Amino acid sequence: MQNILGIDIGGSHITLAQVDPEKKEIMTSTYVREHVNSFDHKEAIFSAWTSAIEKGAHNLVKSDLLIGIAMPGPFDYENGISLMQQGKFIDIYHINIKEELGNRLSISPKQIHFVNDAAAFMEGEVFGGCAQGFKRIFGVTLGTGLGTTFYNGEFATDEDLWDSPFKDSICEDYLATRWFVKRFEELTGEQISGTKDLLDKPSAIQKQIFDEYADSFSDFIVKYAEPYKPEVLVIGGNIAKAYPHFEQRFIQNITQNNINLQVKISDIFEDAAILGAASYALKKLI
Repeated sequence: MQNILGIDIGGSHITLAQVDPEKKEIMTSTYVREHVNSFDHKEAIFSAWTSAIEKGAHNLVKSDLLIGIAMPGPFDYENGISLMQQGKFIDIYHINIKEELGNRLSISPKQIHFVNDAAAFMEGEVFGGCAQGFKRIFGVTLGTGLGTTFYNGEFATDEDLWDSPFKDSICEDYLATRWFVKRFEELTGEQISGTKDLLDKPSAIQKQIFDEYADSFSDFIVKYAEPYKPEVLVIGGNIAKAYPHFEQRFIQNITQNNINLQVKISDIFEDAAILGAASYALKKLI
């Protein structure tokens, strides 16, 4: 069996685990999650990453190790070079991460493969999640930001629609958690942190806000997802957990627009990127 490590790198963490390619699942006993400050200097970032990877791969033969890493952009995924010039990971801008990690882990850079984090979510759902067996899939992650991805039957790609024009602003302003926070304050003068807090509020205000969200989400699907002609829509991210509260109106809206689309909610959530990074690395091996 191929020794494979799936890794999800974010602005504040590195999460990883060994993946069983035959069972298509994470080996939960091998989980490692470490805090990483993406605003730190190069040496601190690489030391944290290397330490976490060595913990996760301590019992694996390095010569047979395959590593898949889900990484936010902008990034040169093929060559493993960070192109982030603003905010997180500034100190590793233009560093060849493949070579740097390869040297520190004593493995070949050819054993390391990078994939966009939104695409990794979709690759994971196709590999071992709710999207197994489908050929044309549009995916969205709804949370602190908006992630969009499309799977064409072979590979998933990041569609990067978060800042596309929508109403009087951009898509993310209406579909991410901050919209719920802003709208609730507009209506009540009070503050919430997101959909989880909203579910503790009176049912009338819940319904109004979720109905408005369903209208925006369906408008987004009609405008931006339907042109891909997907068989299924996969929804992940924290807002997906509240989907039952806006499902009926959302389905009603897209049906009125003659869109007949299956909807699947991620059932592996945070694990999707780890599974997806691993499955992407396996594809690159073949």
